[in-house]
Amino acid sequence: MIDNSTIVAIATANGIGSISILRLSGKNALSIAKKITNKENFQPRLATLANIHDNNQNIIDEALILYFKAPFSFTGEDVVEFQCHGGVAIANMLINEILKYDARLAQPGEFSKRAFLNNKIDLSKAEAISKIIEARSEDAVRLLAKQLKGELKDFVNEIREDLLFMLAYTEVTIDYAEDDLPDDILETIERKIDNTIIKLDNTLDASKRREGMIEGFKVAIIGKPNVGKSSLLNKLLNFERAIISDIAGTTRDTIEESVKIGTHIIKIVDTAGIRNADDTIEKIGIEKSIQAIDEAEIVIALFDNSKECDDEDLRIIDLLSQNNHKQIIKVLNKADLENKFDKSKIDEHIEISTKQDIKPLIQAVEKILDKNTHSDEMSLISKRQVVAVEKTLYNIENAKTPLETGELEFFAHYINEAILEISNITRPYENDEMLDVMFGEFCLGK
Repeated sequence: MIDNSTIVAIATANGIGSISILRLSGKNALSIAKKITNKENFQPRLATLANIHDNNQNIIDEALILYFKAPFSFTGEDVVEFQCHGGVAIANMLINEILKYDARLAQPGEFSKRAFLNNKIDLSKAEAISKIIEARSEDAVRLLAKQLKGELKDFVNEIREDLLFMLAYTEVTIDYAEDDLPDDILETIERKIDNTIIKLDNTLDASKRREGMIEGFKVAIIGKPNVGKSSLLNKLLNFERAIISDIAGTTRDTIEESVKIGTHIIKIVDTAGIRNADDTIEKIGIEKSIQAIDEAEIVIALFDNSKECDDEDLRIIDLLSQNNHKQIIKVLNKADLENKFDKSKIDEHIEISTKQDIKPLIQAVEKILDKNTHSDEMSLISKRQVVAVEKTLYNIENAKTPLETGELEFFAHYINEAILEISNITRPYENDEMLDVMFGEFCLGK
């Protein structure tokens, strides 16, 4: 149920700036604006300069006021935007004056919630709005901008239309089996199912490869003790974040920091040296290092050019072979020293010195990130969306068997569940949609 109260909130970040923006939305928005400005005429979408007064007619500020008449506003309601001078005091004084009239403070996200309830945006756009405000990289902005333009909505609608087609024809086949129906209807449904499964699989795969675009791709630095992992972290960050020591086992826990490479934000995880250790605390650190490999999108494996390849190096190489589905960059560090490491053990690799230049490594990381992000593939931006697509795919795959055996009631059940799940991404499904397809596609009253 839509709340008809008038709500107000500050739209700009807290602090001192040149302007502060307040937004007022609801049936009393325009009347409140008239009362506190002593002006009667506000033309929709036309900026009006006016003084803002308190109850005693004292001037609080001079502000620009924009009126958006319902339904042509973000929330679908009457919206008034006040652009007053920046500063906490002025904004709070204006809020307090507005609250003296028939208005209340908006709850977090309430403007977007009203936009959704008034059919101005769907859930996918609401999520994109929330995340684009917090976006930290150009990659994230580009991805979220596509959702703001309706890319995910179009994708969901396309899947829904195919599923509704299947459901409608199935229901007609069940209820009107003796009527004249297309001979190839079941073959058509099978083709649509296969195509839909491919689309959903590709979307899930692309989303998993690009999930780091929003929060930052996770890059784990691994290796045995004293190969230069902490030195590499410090070099990437350009400050001494990790303690550097010749004593093996100095780093006993994972250290995580964010840094920008090209247009990408990455989370670098410096791990404890992986070796056979007796110390309990160090063992825990090593376990976390192995866990970091599982969680990372990119693994940077460091080896010491100045030391011979030993059992601890071979253990790292074995771990890499167990995770060959990941993006792995093998790095031979301390290239400025005499070579003693058997390079044939790590085939394709990069040689650097953390004391000198790590540019080749940065370029390799950036190349991988460019490949994962610069693509036109459809991507999901939240766990909620991923789960909805996974459940949709599950129901569609389960629908194939009853379709092949002619158990159309069970087939219809799974397709209906798939429609409900995919619709959760944008807007809940209503059964009338299926009826519209049925009665729009068939002449059932002959």
